Amino acid sequence: MPDANPTACLLVIGNEVLSGRTQDANIRFLALGLGQIGIPLREVRVIPDVPETIIDTVNEVRAKFDYVFTTGGIGPTHDDITSECVAAAFGVPWEPHPEAWARMERSYKPGEFNAARQRMATMPRGATLIDNAMSVAPGFQIGNVYVMAGVPRVMQSMFEWLAPRLKGGKPIVSRSVHVSGLAEGIIAAPLGEVQAKYPDLDIGSYPFYRPIGNGVAIVAKGTEPARAEAAIDEVSAIITGFGKVPVPGEPEQ
Repeated sequence: MPDANPTACLLVIGNEVLSGRTQDANIRFLALGLGQIGIPLREVRVIPDVPETIIDTVNEVRAKFDYVFTTGGIGPTHDDITSECVAAAFGVPWEPHPEAWARMERSYKPGEFNAARQRMATMPRGATLIDNAMSVAPGFQIGNVYVMAGVPRVMQSMFEWLAPRLKGGKPIVSRSVHVSGLAEGIIAAPLGEVQAKYPDLDIGSYPFYRPIGNGVAIVAKGTEPARAEAAIDEVSAIITGFGKVPVPGEPEQ
């Protein structure tokens, strides 16, 4: 699909995700949330807590995409290195952020704003804060990179604050149809013809497997509802041509 809308990349940062200890819960939330404001998520990478990897990856994707979002690695422990790596990627000092420092210092009792917590108020020079309603520790923005927490509830709160401040495009809409008893390979060729007819859409086929019967769901995504609906109407006609009954929407999980 041509990218008339701004594009986004998500970096999921953390050894715990790569090891399987933690299951990422942020990708779907961000993909849907960004789509609603017209910023399609075009790439997701999961990378380790390795300075060189974070620095190189941030520099690569911030040159490629309009928006880069990161999750993870901005807590108080030794392995929370995202903030200092982003500073290195931009070639600026990693230093106490005056506003973040003041906020956090006020939120703790005397003596509790220790060195570990001070790390969460230390950011790249020139960073702008990203607020959240869940905790006092903010995320931050520098350039086109938006650094957020990995804890889902905190990340979601940050994104809810951030979303109205992002410049998006037309919202991404989705239309779908599904059918039981029809294999994906059977409709592959005519589906390819529909995609060729609608190059402005992303048309995907997704097989499903259930005890009551297998089948396939077809989803059309784009910025023009009428185009997505027209494509799905054509897919429905293809399904009918194979003697099956198309069902609007996606199958129940």
